[in-house]
Amino acid sequence: MSSAAPRTTGHLPVGPDRLWSVEEHLEDILTTVRPLEPIELNLLDAQGCLLVEDVTVPVSLPPFDNSSMDGYAVRVADVAGASEEFPAVLDVVGDVAAGQADPPPVGPGQAARIMTGAPLPPGAETVVPVEWTDGGLGEGPVSGMRAHAQAPGGAEGQVRVYRPAGARAHVRAEGSDVKAGDRALEAGTVLGPPQIALLAAIGRGTVRVRPRPRVVVLSTGSELVQPDEELGSGQIYDSNSFALTAAARDAGAIAYRVGAVADDAETLRDTIEDQLVRADLMVTTGGVSVGAYDVVKEALAHVGDEDEPGGGVEFRKLAMQPGKPQGFGSVGPDHIPLLALPGNPVSSYVSFELFVRPAIRALMGLADVHRPTTRATLSADAPLASPKGRRQFLRGRYADGAVTPVGGAGSHLVAALAHADALIVVPEETESVEPGAEVEVILLG
Repeated sequence: MSSAAPRTTGHLPVGPDRLWSVEEHLEDILTTVRPLEPIELNLLDAQGCLLVEDVTVPVSLPPFDNSSMDGYAVRVADVAGASEEFPAVLDVVGDVAAGQADPPPVGPGQAARIMTGAPLPPGAETVVPVEWTDGGLGEGPVSGMRAHAQAPGGAEGQVRVYRPAGARAHVRAEGSDVKAGDRALEAGTVLGPPQIALLAAIGRGTVRVRPRPRVVVLSTGSELVQPDEELGSGQIYDSNSFALTAAARDAGAIAYRVGAVADDAETLRDTIEDQLVRADLMVTTGGVSVGAYDVVKEALAHVGDEDEPGGGVEFRKLAMQPGKPQGFGSVGPDHIPLLALPGNPVSSYVSFELFVRPAIRALMGLADVHRPTTRATLSADAPLASPKGRRQFLRGRYADGAVTPVGGAGSHLVAALAHADALIVVPEETESVEPGAEVEVILLG
């Protein structure tokens, strides 16, 4: 992708003076970035990843009939007609705890104390909750059951049941959640906590997924100082690398923040080369416009191995505001994609949302890589002005079908960005938007 020689995107010529549309630049990125190859990961490492195979249930869930209550496992006929006045009196033959392998069988006139999750013993047909009984007078305490009051006259080794129970009451049937052979999860599922829980419940310790992409973020500028350090004359704090690293993590990536690199092309090249070992995608911010110290362009515009065509980074002008200067290409022998974003904080963040986030989602193999959009009524005190021929993205707050601009159009207004949860999109051909007009909104939250 070296800018030394023009190339084409579809049927469109590419050159240094060409003004790209937002769609053209994004299409070039998404047709270049390919999903990462699937790997086998442990369950917790697979959280947030895309499943690449159907998962079949190897064993029914639950794997056996078990009790949903603390109580007594009994035969239906033995408690039929039981009441407060005429309780059914049953002999307690033992306890059944969760995880017990050989529960005692229950015969006529008998009951077994049973814990929640314990297997239904042979012969038992239903479970009577402990609240329906006198609690019994067994030989030892039973967790969760001894606190219930005992009716006067209860005999040792017996339980009084004051209510009848129908067949299989309070019984979780084998396979009532999923059955052996069922499809638990489909390929294409993004694994969140509930899906991780299901995989663990059916005995899957690992799963085949597309991994979360590793994104390396670095900012450029000799004027940048790290937070908590003292500012000198002409210096500012580096906020972009923090914002973009956080945004990459929010998009689903494993993100590494390198921090600020001084305005020196050789230093920047060395830093990028050092970081390639842990990158599936690289993001830089700053140094992509026409200034005398735009070192990203100087360092990367002609990077590429003649023996490996397609390497290098191309710098472009886009018909958008903020974010006109952009760079895209690949670096290193493995052609790691690199997106070079502007240095102004708002330009950088808007560019991330429009171009980097979709690239991250594409690397993950997701079908829908874009933020949701909606139509909203513009709530403003005055018309919004927009430069002709540029698609403008203004910060806003969205609620109940209306969007209100936040801050001005300046690309340095970080405070306004912090209070926005949407981008108001003003098309290229529109120079003014009246209050009450319907506008397109990109939802960020």
